Amino acid sequence: MKFWKKYIVWLLVVGSLTACGYQLRGKGSFWPPGLKKIYLPVFKNSSGRYELDLKLTRSLVNELVARTGVTIVADQKQADGLLLGEILSFKVQPIAFSAAGIATRFKITVITSIVFTDLINQRVIFQDENFIYTEEYEIPEGLDFETMENRALDQMAEKFARQLVVSLVEGF
Repeated sequence: MKFWKKYIVWLLVVGSLTACGYQLRGKGSFWPPGLKKIYLPVFKNSSGRYELDLKLTRSLVNELVARTGVTIVADQKQADGLLLGEILSFKVQPIAFSAAGIATRFKITVITSIVFTDLINQRVIFQDENFIYTEEYEIPEGLDFETMENRALDQMAEKFARQLVVSLVEGF
C-alpha cells in the first residue's frame, strides 16, 4: 500500500509540473529551421573601446555555431539570415575600494543594438535597440588594472554572446 501512495504522489507532482506550464529552459527553440547560413559582419563600434567589436563578434560566432549549428558565411548573398550589431556604449566603473583607496572591483556595462533578419522571408525576427550586458570583476592584489581588464573583457564577451544567443534561440 505504501508503494501505491508514493507512486500516486509522484504522478500528481509530475502532472502538476506539466499542467502549470513549467518547462526546462533551453528545451524549446524559437530559431527558424530554414536559417542555416548566417552573415555576421563585425559589430560597429561606436563605444571607442579598442577591439571590443572584434571580441564580441568572435565570441558570438563561436556561440552561434556551437549552440545552433549554423554556418557563418562571408557574403550576405549566400546567407539565410543577417545578424547586425552595434556597440553603443562601454563603461567601466569602480564599485569597491581597498583600505588604501585603490579600486579593487569593477563593473563593465556594454550596451548594444542588435537586429536579426530572416533574409528568406524578409522579416526581422529579433530586434533590441538596447541590449545590455553587465559583468563584474575583481583585481587581485599584485595584478595590474590593464591585465585584469583584458581578461575580464574576454570573459565578458563570451558571456555576452551566450546571453544574446539564448535570446535569439529562445525568443526572449
